[in-house]
Amino acid sequence: MTTTLEKTLTADDLAATFDAFNRHDIDGVMTHFAEDCVFYTVGGDEKFGARVDGAEAIAKAFSGVWAGMTDAHWDHHSHFVHGDRAVSEWTFSGTDANGMRIEAEGADLFTLRDGKIVVKQALRKSRPAFKA
Repeated sequence: MTTTLEKTLTADDLAATFDAFNRHDIDGVMTHFAEDCVFYTVGGDEKFGARVDGAEAIAKAFSGVWAGMTDAHWDHHSHFVHGDRAVSEWTFSGTDANGMRIEAEGADLFTLRDGKIVVKQALRKSRPAFKA
């Protein structure tokens, strides 16, 4: 009898991913994303925000956030994994090139497959930016 061990993603893996977000380390962030992953952004023209398909496009989108907000940071992050679903809660902060700052709580809802993130649905409180 052959036993196949399914890879699992843990809360510690998600914490490491968010630590990589805070270092602005795209390779570290993308470690746990599947090649065919989908990212639904916090804002956009659609009811779900905007859809970004595939690891390469998602890496470019994340890097774009860091380029636009060089102090982008996800603080107080905590994580929960149950089967093929996971949740991360965090407080995002960042200042854009015009000196406008965002500080808002948010969460990510994840769908997992074989130890990788296949869907990241980002949700963040709608709070007006303020002068830094």
